[in-house]
Order: sequence, then structure tokens, then C-alpha cells
Amino acid sequence: MAALSRRSFLRRSVTAGAVGAGLLYGLPARAGSAGAGTVPLGSVIDLTRCDGCRGEEVPRCVAACRARNVGRFPEPRQPIMDYWPQKKHEDWSRQRGVINRLTPYNWTYVETVTVEVDGETQEVSVPRRCMHCENPTCMNLCPFSAVEQHASGLVEIHQSSCMGGAKCRDVCPWGIPQRQAGVGPYLSIAPQYVGGGAMYKCDGCADLVEAGEPPACAAACPRGAITFGPREEMRALAHRRAEEIGGYIYGETENGGTSTYYVSKVPFELIDAAIRKRKAEENDTRPGRPGMPVGVGNMLDTPAGLALSMLIAPVAGVAAAVAGAARVMTKGGDA
Repeated sequence: MAALSRRSFLRRSVTAGAVGAGLLYGLPARAGSAGAGTVPLGSVIDLTRCDGCRGEEVPRCVAACRARNVGRFPEPRQPIMDYWPQKKHEDWSRQRGVINRLTPYNWTYVETVTVEVDGETQEVSVPRRCMHCENPTCMNLCPFSAVEQHASGLVEIHQSSCMGGAKCRDVCPWGIPQRQAGVGPYLSIAPQYVGGGAMYKCDGCADLVEAGEPPACAAACPRGAITFGPREEMRALAHRRAEEIGGYIYGETENGGTSTYYVSKVPFELIDAAIRKRKAEENDTRPGRPGMPVGVGNMLDTPAGLALSMLIAPVAGVAAAVAGAARVMTKGGDA
């Protein structure tokens, strides 16, 4: 019998619990939903072409994403309760216009930093959104089976099943998903004691892609900095472009491999350091401004990840059942 890796152990354990609950309560088991025979998709983000739409009030990729998804933005129930027993909650509903970070109302943004390379100062603009990992940690460790990986490889959070525990953000190397309190199925269970809202992030415009169209950000980019297509073609394109400019690739190996390949003439270690330096200078400790740690691994391949998986797996079925019951109570949800 072949050795069982940490990652395959986790996938079997968590999926088994979620599937069991799904069969009982009508909650779909989303893990492993990518269909056999379907070509996974991906994107190349060329930082030599992105200038952050200099001179424009809002970068066009950001504006297109917001216009595309405004109908899905959260509308929290007021007053918003704290996360019991804590005396706090995350609420972006009065800051919907924020575009300089990821929020439940802003699923992509452009981080512009100044980097010094060989004594020369350069400005680099970096569009940021979900990386759409090949083996999404967020999906494998979600106890509510609220995260789905489509056949295209795009990863989506279903707010109708999400309890807002933010485990997906905790295990994401970039902390991409963002939380909004006062929304989600927990409101129908015990809002004073259970749940924290719902998580939001880029879904890659999965419905557009299914219809044969590119994501809104790629279609809106005026400089052709975002290219979208079959994942292996995008990987090859990234390598060709990196060779042409004598540059670097980010996203091919990070977190075990993603469907997003950044290409840059500037080493990503310097970009990551510049992002962290700028955040420190601004004393910005809030979530939503991810760095670019080079070579960051997938948590599922670490002892800590294995321990967390063993902790989650036994309660995954119960958690999924709670979310399923909430969906029945609200008579809603996207099955």
C-alpha cells in the first residue's frame, strides 16, 4: 500500500466528515469538485506592464471587479453583535469605498511600492487578489465545506454555508479572504453565541469563465498586464516572458502551486520586503494587504498543518451539519 502523505490524509479525513454531513443535511461536499478531463485555467500578471492605472482615480481592474460583484457585497444586519465571548467584530460596511486593500467589498487591489535594485529606484505596481491555489488550503481546512474548487481550478467561497470562522484566512499564506460580521447563516442559529459572519474573496469570475469569457479584471486591463487561459499555457507564457526580460516568476511553487503566475524584472524578495516596510511605516496591522513571501509552503505539508487537520477532521461533519441546518432554516443557499 502506498504511503499516505499528510496532505492526502487531511483530504480524506476532512472530506469524509463533510460528505457525511452533506448526505444527511443536503449540504454539498465541495472538496474535490474539479471534474476529470477539464482543463484547469490560470493567469499571468505581468508587472512590467502594470502601472496601477497611473493618473486614474481607481485602477481599472479594481473598478471592473467592484462593478461586476457589487450585487454580491454583504448587507449586514444591524446592530452587529460582537464575536462572543470577544468584545469585537469585523465590519467594513461603513468603509465600502476602501480600495487600497482586500475587504469584503473590494476583492482585488493594486499595491504600489518603491524598490531599489542595483542602486536604481523603481516603482512596482502589483495587482493582488486570490491566487487560486492548485491544492487550496482554505478548502481542505474549512469545517463547513463552504469553499469550492471549480473544474476550472477557480476557488470560490459560498457565503450560504460560511459561518465566518476565518479559518480560511488563518491558513492562507497571504490571508486573502476577508470577513464581514452581521451576515451569513449563523444569524439563523444563535447569533449571540455562534459564528462570526461570512468570508469574501475573488472567485475568478467563475460564472463568466464558465460562459467562455475572461474574468472582469483581465478584460478591463488597458495595458494587457493580465492574461487568462489554460493553466499550462499560462505557466509556459510566464516562463517565456521571464526569460525575455531576465526576470522572475511568483506563484508557480508557492503554497504547493497556484493558478496565478506573476512575472517581474524585480526579485519578489525585494517586493515582499518593500510591502512589509511600507505597512510598518504606516503602522498598518489590519488584514487585507498580503505580502509576497517567496517559496512559502503549503501548511498541509507541515507538522502544524497535520495537527490542525486532525483537530478539525473529527468535528468537520458536525460543523457542516450546523451550516446545513442554518441553510434549511433560512430556506436559501446555493446548492
